Amino acid sequence: MSPQSDAPSPSPSPSPSPSQELLHDLLACFDAYAQIRGRGNSLLQASRTTPQQEQRAFDYLEQAVTRLRNALE
Repeated sequence: MSPQSDAPSPSPSPSPSPSQELLHDLLACFDAYAQIRGRGNSLLQASRTTPQQEQRAFDYLEQAVTRLRNALE
């Protein structure tokens, strides 16, 4: 016989709304951009980023802002 617990099973957490997902995406893009931007001025040559990498991260950030803005309209 297997022991049974009287504790209720945990309810699944509600799935995030589309605007919450877009907000999380925006924050992830911002974090990535901030990291790349910070490495652009690094003293270590190996950790520096190129202007193209910085521009790509900024473009992703801009697109994430646009997606969130459109979802909230």
